Amino acid sequence: MSSLDDYIARLQSSTVFQGLSRESLQEFARLLQVEKVKAGTTLMDMDAQGDKVYLVAEGTVRISRVTKHGDETTLNELSAGDIVGELASLSGHVRSARVSATTDATLLTLSGDQFEELLKKHHDVSINLLREMGRRLRKANDNVVAKLEEQRVNIEARMHRLHKLTEASKSINSTLDLDQVLTRILEAATSSIEADRGTVYLLDDVKKELWSKVLQGDNMAEIRLPLGKGIAGVVGETGQVVNIQDCYADPRFNPDFDKRTGYRTNSMLCMPMRNKDGKIVGVFQLLNKQGGVFSADDEEFIDALSAHASVAIDNARIAQEMVQSERLSSVGRMASTIIHDIKNPMSTIRVYAQVMKRKSGNEEASKLADEMIKQVDRFVNMTQEILDFTRGVSSMNITEVNFGELMTSVLDFIQQDLDKNNVKLIRESNFTGKMQLDQDKLIRVFYNIASNARDAMPNGGTLTVRTTQDGSSVRIEFIDSGTGMPEEVKKRIFEPFMTHGKKHGTGHSRPILTSPRRISDAAGVPILG
Repeated sequence: MSSLDDYIARLQSSTVFQGLSRESLQEFARLLQVEKVKAGTTLMDMDAQGDKVYLVAEGTVRISRVTKHGDETTLNELSAGDIVGELASLSGHVRSARVSATTDATLLTLSGDQFEELLKKHHDVSINLLREMGRRLRKANDNVVAKLEEQRVNIEARMHRLHKLTEASKSINSTLDLDQVLTRILEAATSSIEADRGTVYLLDDVKKELWSKVLQGDNMAEIRLPLGKGIAGVVGETGQVVNIQDCYADPRFNPDFDKRTGYRTNSMLCMPMRNKDGKIVGVFQLLNKQGGVFSADDEEFIDALSAHASVAIDNARIAQEMVQSERLSSVGRMASTIIHDIKNPMSTIRVYAQVMKRKSGNEEASKLADEMIKQVDRFVNMTQEILDFTRGVSSMNITEVNFGELMTSVLDFIQQDLDKNNVKLIRESNFTGKMQLDQDKLIRVFYNIASNARDAMPNGGTLTVRTTQDGSSVRIEFIDSGTGMPEEVKKRIFEPFMTHGKKHGTGHSRPILTSPRRISDAAGVPILG
């Protein structure tokens, strides 16, 4: 664009210059300067001095206002033939809006003084400008009102989500039972973002797994996923949000579950659950948004719910620990009373055994007396450990022991009990060397395991005790042919005083004990049969 005729044609296309004669247009066109700008260029900014008027020759520009919070609202969109920058030039005030190119644009410019002279000289241009300003004002009003309506809708939506979050928080914090907490978290997540179903996984830091409970028939079953495996495992490991709109078009999705169940997974939202410190403590996996796909608002809601969920989970765990601690304290107080009463008769039995040994003169009777003394001493030591445990004190008595001789002695004693119950003992002793261990505690562990195995075989069976060396460790296995334990019981076998299906004792059947050459009860806590 360089000829005078081109400038005149551009002026004639503008409503502001309608009615001017060709001579007047020629006079005005000779004053114009050409500017070419790239998309995104700011032509004028708020609070800047107005010294130029622009006529858009090619492209589009936007007039906008920016709030003190940085929000920008569009007032008008201008295109070829429109004029901009006239108000500040005429009033002498600073610019009240920002003007920026939305596309590459060609602009014709003249100074504010030149534009003012044009208005004074040509009454028609002034009238046209007033009409154009009125049109733009109405359009700006329409844009502002539309923006306000949009903001109102957004605010109402946010208030609705806040209400849902508040109700969800009330629900998940209304119980201290961990299973119920997880159920309510899942219900709150699915209902709030209109998911068809989902799963809430918790992170097991020790095993580096995600675990959850799912309903299988009438029972709750636990499922576990390794960190880094599958979509949920990756989210649990990396903390990344995975929002899949079409699962079957995404290579990360494994359709095996759908094939087994007949369920069709269309969309998926998988997000980390973080605690107040930002640490990942679990994963939300939500399926099939009703009526569409999961949105950024859904992600924002689950992220907010995450903090409330992690607090509820922590509270439930703390409550469980407090209940367990109170149980242990109660048991300890009761045990303390009973043990004080037991020690006196035990001392009497020990003295009588010593007298029997001196007076019997019989080698067999002497051996039996020695065994009685040994067992009384073991029992007294055990009662003392229980007392120490109730007072929060634990100790170890580590000595070097010939492990082969220890196992022979233990299994001889165990066999006497098993023979009475039609249980055959199979010994597979593949390690007989020396070890550093707490002999009394380990013997007690073996007795209790064997006792539990015997109880699991009410009609008889076999108990195999196998010892093998594994590098610097020794593996001791107790394998029985009994009824075994349910999965839920297996997960709890190392809880203090936990029992299942027995009228006496708190021990457990069929565990496998793996430990280094220096074997002891890991916590120094008495293990009761």
